Amino acid sequence: MVIPVETKPALWGAVAGAVALAILGFKFGGWATAGQLEVIGAQRAKLAVATALSPFCVDKFNRDAGHVANLAALKKADSWMQGDFIEKGGWATLPGAKEANSDAAGVCAKTLLGV
Repeated sequence: MVIPVETKPALWGAVAGAVALAILGFKFGGWATAGQLEVIGAQRAKLAVATALSPFCVDKFNRDAGHVANLAALKKADSWMQGDFIEKGGWATLPGAKEANSDAAGVCAKTLLGV
């Protein structure tokens, strides 16, 4: 079988175009691999759980006898320490749980501060 001479540049052009399309698609076009989508899905699920649990945390915080003083202390805390403040106070520990949910504590702190 004899392939015409002008076919070779066309095939190389198609290969180069496919590679360029893949690079542009994954870099700028929003394409994602299955692994990337699993990571994104896990992050979104974690945030959804934290968002769903945060009202319990806020309610527990507001029912605390010293919530006014605690809110003032929370406002004084550095932004990266506010979730830890909520955790240490025990407000992010749900009934039946052994440990506080750190993600819910962060969302709870933001909710309490109106951020």
